[in-house]
Amino acid sequence: MRSYDFHSYVLTFSSPPTTATVLTIVSILTPHWVSYSVTADTGSTFTKYIGLHKSCSSVDDPSCRPFPNDDDCRDDQFFCTMWRSSGFLISFATIVELATLITFLVVMAGGKYKRETGWKLIGCFLLADAAVEFASMGIVAYLFDTDSQFVIPGWSLDWSWILCTVSATVSVLIAASLAASAWLLPPEDDYEYLEDPMDA
Repeated sequence: MRSYDFHSYVLTFSSPPTTATVLTIVSILTPHWVSYSVTADTGSTFTKYIGLHKSCSSVDDPSCRPFPNDDDCRDDQFFCTMWRSSGFLISFATIVELATLITFLVVMAGGKYKRETGWKLIGCFLLADAAVEFASMGIVAYLFDTDSQFVIPGWSLDWSWILCTVSATVSVLIAASLAASAWLLPPEDDYEYLEDPMDA
């Protein structure tokens, strides 16, 4: 295995993991994983947004409440178990992403050996993060397609779900780029120097 100029690569790619982490946190905090919108004959529009941990409606007061609660789970325990599992997985993915960022810092601050070998650990963290996020969004997509409460026309997967998808995809792309660069970047401290014309 060659010795790589990994330090400059980590500096270049330290921003995308941070972006992925921000996207994941936003998807957790915003109740826009699944949304419903319908316009009545009177012209008024009813909207409902469901997130991993709360639900908001245009007609409720207060407009938002914890989700799923005991009433939601009384007749559909399977849905609640799966939905809460999705929320747990995406929260766990955030921890993995923070661990990835810390690993980036350690690799950047470490010596040549850490820069040569650190990409493998970072890549594993990134792929683990992506797997967990894809599992979380997959559960929500499965419930959206199969649960009876989403059968009524007007329901759709919303932008919080899309943010999670983008975040997972970014993690996969960074992991692939890390692996490719480990083989393609010039070796660290192994550049070919030009001859001094004065010595010719």
